[in-house]
Amino acid sequence: MYKTTINYFTFLLLLSVSFLSSCDRARIFEKNQDIPEAGWKKDNVVKFDVDIKDPATPTNFYINVRNADGYPFSNLYLFIKTTFPNGKMSNDTLECVLADEKGKWLGSGLGDIYDNQILFKRNVRFPQAGTYKFEIQHGMRIDPVLLIMDVGLRIAKAE
Repeated sequence: MYKTTINYFTFLLLLSVSFLSSCDRARIFEKNQDIPEAGWKKDNVVKFDVDIKDPATPTNFYINVRNADGYPFSNLYLFIKTTFPNGKMSNDTLECVLADEKGKWLGSGLGDIYDNQILFKRNVRFPQAGTYKFEIQHGMRIDPVLLIMDVGLRIAKAE
């Protein structure tokens, strides 16, 4: 009985340590949205509302992109519109490089699916607390864009 209790306690302790060490303490916000299987149309704008409580914290912004192996390009252009809590807006264009010059997919892959986390802005401080609205639209010349599966936004504390 005593030995069983110690083994159970040890198991719970190891499980707790494992769980706590796997937490992403830097993450402030991260969310991905599925893109329809029929393709990503220009008018299908991916939107995220992010509540910022501590604007003094330096942050890094990332764009998450998941693509399938048959995606016909090595990159993906995105238009990113940010609306600040006071109503001001900023617009950015980002080239997401998804494959190297030889056509080898970048990012992590499982089977024929590849996940990329592209740095969008480094060491940025929000000018004020409040809700920021981010809108992401593809900027490719073809419409719809096929084989982009998910697009997301990650905001993390800068290290």
